[in-house]
Amino acid sequence: MPNMRYVILQLKDKLQYVEMPADYAYQLSALNLRLHKEVSKLTAEGTPVLPLAVAECDKLELLQEDAAIIGGLDYINDLERSFASLNETNYPLVSLLTEIRALQAQLEQWYEEEFA
Repeated sequence: MPNMRYVILQLKDKLQYVEMPADYAYQLSALNLRLHKEVSKLTAEGTPVLPLAVAECDKLELLQEDAAIIGGLDYINDLERSFASLNETNYPLVSLLTEIRALQAQLEQWYEEEFA
């Protein structure tokens, strides 16, 4: 079984739990914090509202029936779609998308190697 880590994200009073390969959890947290610094500079309509990374942990046991763990690749794919759909003209969105897609590619490769 692969070594996984969990990134806990918060949006208002709701938490999200993202399961990541342990070697990539920090990258998701760092990407999230960078996106938070930059998202306010975007001027396009429909700018994504991002949860904030608040914690990482090695083990996670959910106690609420309505809580669910989100797969890391699923999360990053949704994140990439939300930023790629923006029609941004006043800010270099390319740099943010490059960072998102770099982590996306790393995760895709990890899953291919781990489950091949």
